[in-house]
Amino acid sequence: MAVAEKPTRKTRVHTRYYSQDGTRLPGCTTITGVLNKPALVKWANNLGLNGVDVTKYVDDKAEIGTCAHYLIESHVKGEDPDLSDYSQNVIDKAENGYLKFLEWLPSDFELLGSELTLVSEEYRYGGTCDIYARVNGKRALVDIKTSGSGIYPDMKHQVAGGYRQLLVENGYPVEEVWILRVGRDEREGFDAVRVDNWREHWEVFRLCRELYDALKVAK
Repeated sequence: MAVAEKPTRKTRVHTRYYSQDGTRLPGCTTITGVLNKPALVKWANNLGLNGVDVTKYVDDKAEIGTCAHYLIESHVKGEDPDLSDYSQNVIDKAENGYLKFLEWLPSDFELLGSELTLVSEEYRYGGTCDIYARVNGKRALVDIKTSGSGIYPDMKHQVAGGYRQLLVENGYPVEEVWILRVGRDEREGFDAVRVDNWREHWEVFRLCRELYDALKVAK
């Protein structure tokens, strides 16, 4: 069982995950958060050296990313997006990422599920899968990342490891795993990566799950 707080159009859903016995469980992003992210530290340091307010920069980019994600979600669900909460500047930038997604989108695409909120009773964690669809005839997990740089290993651990396990454990077969990095303006570009080595990424994620508990005990 998973319980979600009511979302608004301007924020992604903040979900709290609970097991059948009522225990609150960590989410996939929280679990992979135990990993060191040197690229993120270097990025933040470079912003500071250039006189950029990191907090404001992140907030502005997050709003654009949320809007782009919402546009993509609305499209695959066949719904008209309500963009009244966003400024025209944010919408214009978010549409760059949305159009890049449309360029990738195969003609043979059938949505099977969107924003699937799932829990693993066996491994005691939860997560929300962006898109579960039939892509070129194969049942696929498609995860949207709205970020300005590349697709990093922790993203693959999260998606091909944690999210894929959630789907399979809950009865959703997965034949392909895709991570789509959607840039938030014209400069940030677009990446589409199919991740095939699921077993290795699952092993890393499983160890992160154990480390998460161990760190809680150690504190």
